[in-house]
Amino acid sequence: MAEVTLGRTGITVQKNAFGALPIQRISKEEAVRLLRKAYEYGITFFDTARYYTDSEEKVGEAFLGMREKVYIATKTGAVDAEGFWRDLETSLKMLQTDYIDLYQFHNPAFCPKPEDSTGLYEAMLKAKEKGMIRHIGITNHRLKVAHEAVGSGLYETLQFPFSYLATDKDIALVEESRKAGMGFIAMKALSGGLITNSAAAYAYLAQYDNVLPIWGVQRERELDEFLCYIDNPPKLNETLSAVIEQDRKELSGDFCRGCGYCMPCPVGIEINNCARMSLMIRRAPSAAQLTEEMQAKMKKIEECLHCGKCKAKCPYGLDTPALLEKNYKDYCEILAGKVY
Repeated sequence: MAEVTLGRTGITVQKNAFGALPIQRISKEEAVRLLRKAYEYGITFFDTARYYTDSEEKVGEAFLGMREKVYIATKTGAVDAEGFWRDLETSLKMLQTDYIDLYQFHNPAFCPKPEDSTGLYEAMLKAKEKGMIRHIGITNHRLKVAHEAVGSGLYETLQFPFSYLATDKDIALVEESRKAGMGFIAMKALSGGLITNSAAAYAYLAQYDNVLPIWGVQRERELDEFLCYIDNPPKLNETLSAVIEQDRKELSGDFCRGCGYCMPCPVGIEINNCARMSLMIRRAPSAAQLTEEMQAKMKKIEECLHCGKCKAKCPYGLDTPALLEKNYKDYCEILAGKVY
């Protein structure tokens, strides 16, 4: 069983972690069952966030009475010290615990530092002194902020999108984190659902011994896929390498990762799904993307104000209004039977 140590935190876990964002979409009973099954098969690192509606509550329920057997990471999106303490107290209550193993700033637009006038980093240090948190981390989608966090020496872990669609700059960030003794947690290892071959995704990330992938799990069959790789890890052979190469040709470049940081849209467009629909519909069973409900969501694109708010908030610098327009055109052609 492969293990990974998160930099200088000393946290050593199986090279499989449970991403608890998707469990907000299922019942508490089902979520608790999946979380406990993951633990029974050796997964001990669970990542959630204050922003993930009731995810923390479900994680807390799953591990009540066995808190010391798992590592729980959560996040705050607070922009000032007051919000930080409010989020931390709420997270502790929801998780039914008196400490958090890894507390992370959730995709801030800047790298919080001491004396930056926000009071955020000072609050982190105080919480650690009080024993409310054990390690300090940061998550981000922006290379500039990520590099600044690594170089600052202030953080023990970095959570950043990393998959086999990674650019050379992303790979360099992984190596930079290693040299800094900083744990690297890979989110979006399936690129928000665009990567459909989990074996290829797993085998690619297995090359990086300092990277801990967190797999977003909502269904038992998804969990079972990754559990079966524990004792029988897929190897990066010729077949899987060919899958990766083909996906890179199709997906590398300017495509929506589905992170959702462009939201909300003033007119209610579901940007994080609609801006990548033409890719999704070709890589996943199309029936789910052609329902009346999805057609209505895509039609909302006609109401786009071109206000530029989504474009300004995109951490990847994408022209989201242009992507929406392109995806809507492709979608209409598919509906008309011109393209499949």
